[in-house]
Amino acid sequence: MADITRRLGWRHLRSAPTAYVRHHRRGQLAHDGTGLSFWFRALSAALSEVPVDDRELAMAFHARTADFQDVTVQATVTYRISDPATAAGRIDFSVDPDTGAWRSAPLEQIATLLTETAQQHALDVLARTPLAAALADGVASVRQRISEGLAAEPRLPATGIEVVAARVVAVRPEAEVERALRTPARELIQQEADRATYERRAVAVERERTI
Repeated sequence: MADITRRLGWRHLRSAPTAYVRHHRRGQLAHDGTGLSFWFRALSAALSEVPVDDRELAMAFHARTADFQDVTVQATVTYRISDPATAAGRIDFSVDPDTGAWRSAPLEQIATLLTETAQQHALDVLARTPLAAALADGVASVRQRISEGLAAEPRLPATGIEVVAARVVAVRPEAEVERALRTPARELIQQEADRATYERRAVAVERERTI
């Protein structure tokens, strides 16, 4: 958020190096750039502030596999606003000339666009993948599909947004299914432990007989 102070009817704005500010005075562009500092009159000013640093967006959504099993996808998308002038013209980044706070919620609009786009591509690949394959290779396949889908999405560059990276943290089934899948593995581990215990006891008994 821009730092705005008051003095004798004037306002002074100071922005961070990672913030792009656009100042219109009576409809004409007066200031335009990152890390700006200038005086202005509140009554005749229209201000916009666009962050240009890398930002991470965590997302989680539900999907259904080819065998009709529900899974939860947890992912993170790193993005930046590479063309802040375009973004300011497409999304409302206007700020209050008294407080420097955004008048709306522009980052929430971007988050919605990125989440819905990523979700669309994840749903598409998981709908053609059985649960077993989704749990074994789903992280890699979903990450690749989301990355390719975001790179090909025309609305992102048209809004001045660049996706830096996409990561999929997990593809998890429902709790009951996960417990059911773990049961055979736990039973196998227990059987191996019991077998090892039996073998150790047999060796001990044999040694006692030898003695």
